[in-house]
Amino acid sequence: MASRFQAAALVAAPLFPNAVVWSEENLIAAASGHLVTILNPALLYGPKGLITLPAECEPYQIGVVKREDLLSNCLLSTCLNRDRRPCVRSVSWSPIGMAPNAGCLLAVCTTEGRVKIYRPPFCDFGSEWIEVMDISDGLYKYLENNNFGEDATEPASVDDIPNSVPRKERKRRRVNVSGVINNDSRSSVYTNVGSFDLARGFEISSCQPKEKNSYQIISVSKAKGKPVNKISNNCTLPMITADQYASRSAILHSLVLAWSPVLKLPSSNCPVPPNGSSNCFSVLAVGGRSGKISFWRISMPECYSIEHSKISTSTVLIGLLQAHNSWITAISWAMISSDSSNPQVLLVTGSSDGSVRIWRYGQELPNSTEVELAPFSLLKEVITVNTVPILVLSIIVPVQSPHQILLAVGKGSGSFEVWICDISGSKYEKAGSYDAHDQAVTGLAWVFGGRCLYSCSQDNIVRSWILRGSFLSDVPIPSITPGLKSSTDLPDVFFSCLGVAVSPGNLVIAMVRSFDLDTLDHMYEARAQKAAVEFLWIGGQQIDALSGTFPEYGLEAFSDFSKKGLVSWVDNILWSLKQCEHLDKPLVVWDVIAALLAFKRSVPKYVECLLVKWLTTLHPESQEGLSREKILSHVSKNVSNISSRRLHLLNIICRCVILSELKADQVNSKLHNLEGLSGSMEEQLDLWMVLLSNSERELRERLVGFSFSAFLCLTSHSASSFSHPGCWYPVGIAQMEQWVAHNHEHIRNELKVLASEVVEHKTRIHACEYTEEEQCSYCSASVLFDSLDSALCQGSEECVDGVCQTHKLVRCAVSMQVCPTTPLWFCKCCHRWSYRLAPECLFTMPSYPLDFKHRRKSFTVEEEISKPFCPFCGILLQRLQPEFLLSASPV
Repeated sequence: MASRFQAAALVAAPLFPNAVVWSEENLIAAASGHLVTILNPALLYGPKGLITLPAECEPYQIGVVKREDLLSNCLLSTCLNRDRRPCVRSVSWSPIGMAPNAGCLLAVCTTEGRVKIYRPPFCDFGSEWIEVMDISDGLYKYLENNNFGEDATEPASVDDIPNSVPRKERKRRRVNVSGVINNDSRSSVYTNVGSFDLARGFEISSCQPKEKNSYQIISVSKAKGKPVNKISNNCTLPMITADQYASRSAILHSLVLAWSPVLKLPSSNCPVPPNGSSNCFSVLAVGGRSGKISFWRISMPECYSIEHSKISTSTVLIGLLQAHNSWITAISWAMISSDSSNPQVLLVTGSSDGSVRIWRYGQELPNSTEVELAPFSLLKEVITVNTVPILVLSIIVPVQSPHQILLAVGKGSGSFEVWICDISGSKYEKAGSYDAHDQAVTGLAWVFGGRCLYSCSQDNIVRSWILRGSFLSDVPIPSITPGLKSSTDLPDVFFSCLGVAVSPGNLVIAMVRSFDLDTLDHMYEARAQKAAVEFLWIGGQQIDALSGTFPEYGLEAFSDFSKKGLVSWVDNILWSLKQCEHLDKPLVVWDVIAALLAFKRSVPKYVECLLVKWLTTLHPESQEGLSREKILSHVSKNVSNISSRRLHLLNIICRCVILSELKADQVNSKLHNLEGLSGSMEEQLDLWMVLLSNSERELRERLVGFSFSAFLCLTSHSASSFSHPGCWYPVGIAQMEQWVAHNHEHIRNELKVLASEVVEHKTRIHACEYTEEEQCSYCSASVLFDSLDSALCQGSEECVDGVCQTHKLVRCAVSMQVCPTTPLWFCKCCHRWSYRLAPECLFTMPSYPLDFKHRRKSFTVEEEISKPFCPFCGILLQRLQPEFLLSASPV
């Protein structure tokens, strides 16, 4: 049995595959019935977010059909359908940075075929997520303006409609949307679904609500069995055939969706971002019943805010692709970075007709004006049309082969196929077909860079597979738990699994599973609990040959588990930390920190030894065989040669693991006392605290040095050259000068030279908000610069009983200026506040830049778009929410 360490109950049961997805900011969305529940895996029993589908949606006015046409073959399934309330069919998280607060957006597709995008309620103080845009409305307006792509003189015939099914096939079996045979309503993926149609039923009723004698096609639930009157002559909708209606509804009816990675408009073709938005964007692909996929370019916000949610975001329909001749049931994106200057973007699509195709994304897509001509070229049809429908796809670019993709294809028959595709050499190799499950495959997830695959099914079985060469071997799910309760102690109350998702660090998987209601108390449990999101540790999975021996510090506490499993945990945690060093990935290490803390409670020496082993990788010089003290001291003295991303990882581990017993404010207070200590005093202090102090001071020097360099560059430009929203410019120069003066004996000579140059340009400093004397936001009293994190004003002129009132203020972690009273950015790790954002280049520095003059010449304001990341921890900043509201936990 696997190691379940936590689970969260859901009030509705999931109905469709891939019912759980994990975001880049460490939030989980579980689709169950008419709800989408958003969870924080770090606080499952805390607050949750919700998206509740409306009970009714007004149908689109696509035309009027005659009463006798309702029994046509193409409309029969829709007329027989009796879904009374729409359910969630597909959900997908956007890349991080798409929301106005720099978080993730969530796209939701319903069984009515509607697609909407939601954002977190970061400034609305509620649990319901906020609707941002309605993709279906935009698609309907486009199709209406283009007459649904039809020739008025030649309406489409039923034989041309992709979602039509041969009569022989309909006689043989009942088939639902994905083609899964619906033999048992309890074990079927899809319930309450008519034969081969997921749309709600339609029949003739009122054409316009205000006119009693006019008619249109609307939901059966609104008709309520009333007699149908004749069509009025004053109906404004066009009269269409049954075939036309079936074709139009198929185009409008969406089934599945997926976001692309973050892309960028070519600067040569589009020097000015459209509609004042950022030139970075993501493409939302929406597949429907017609076999077409619509592509929506959604731009990143030009700037981010935690106070205002109405930040302009450009959304454009950029293409329609006839990908298959049957329903689109699965979509997945991948980006191959074999050529960093020109990465290839791939789209993989699966259909209910059993085919799977790989498409190449064209460079002209961002600037395409012809919507009907989406610039996708077909690379390969890896699986041809057959009788087994495709349900899920999982695609990954393996770490060891950046020019390849690994593609796992889950089918309704319970089997899945694995393909190894070499795009550069146009080689497509089938690694094998595996009869893994007895019922439909409902979830596939690659972990550990494509070396391991997890599959789940309707049969309530989750299996683990290891890829060795071009062959998958079935291996048991690891059972070793870092000091937490095992699922073997809990009763098995589930009967189906409808999705699996992987944590950002690949150490945890989440599954959404439906309860077997017969095993629950029908009076209490069965009413409130229909399903649950279950979490399993997979960090003990042995992937490759073990890296070697590991010191047995306190391993006697794990006498029930194999030493190989503990060594596998070390290898996998080190692998996760290595992946966090990639700058294109957000810094989210919740699962790594959770595992280390769990082990620390049982075997602290084991964790310390693991972290010391990781420290030896931070510096290129060999440190094998050195003692713990010497390794810590060596890294502490050489922080200038470590990249900013590694320093951020180091700071997070120091705070959240080594110093976890201390609160963040206590650590900050101790660091303030350590600031500027000489090397002779290091022996008297805790080595980890000194390491943290030196690391944070190194990052502050880089920030101050770049701010000085940027300021000296901008003084030769007009003030308007860096006043564009979203463009970074240096602020707090005066406070940075004071910090340099206070630490003059401990900073580098390069920074001293920059500081002296800044003093010489004070006559032009007004453009960068140069303010030497700061004032209190409450009483306008003066504020002195005597601390990096907080400040006390000098007191108001009005005194009570001879005592003048003073106010404690917080300083911005970026600019060192006193923060105003407006909502501020907050770091969940170091608990510092910011109202200014750090420059993008701070997070990409490979080491301390010795040549600031060269960086000054290459500095351009247009390229420096600020993103809300903590300058000392590197994680995404957010608005501090009350405890009863949901917030993300990157650490």
